[in-house]
Amino acid sequence: MSQKKQSIEELIRRLEELTREIEHPDTGVEQSIKLYEEGLRLAELCKKRLTEARQKLETIDTSATRLPAGDNPSDTGTPQSSDLFGSMS
Repeated sequence: MSQKKQSIEELIRRLEELTREIEHPDTGVEQSIKLYEEGLRLAELCKKRLTEARQKLETIDTSATRLPAGDNPSDTGTPQSSDLFGSMS
């Protein structure tokens, strides 16, 4: 894995690659275990990044609710993060 911070999309693409490699009939047991371990690390990283994104959106929502009446995005029908992501627990 590279040193730069990978996007969630890049992490998910790698997880998909790992899945294909593990499912390939020519992949041995030892290699499958290594790929599986990498997948677990990536899945945990994805979960962490998604949690950070949710927290950021919640902060934005909290800031938006402090706007004067009429300036609140929810007054215009703009979806809130909870509407977009639901419960991510």
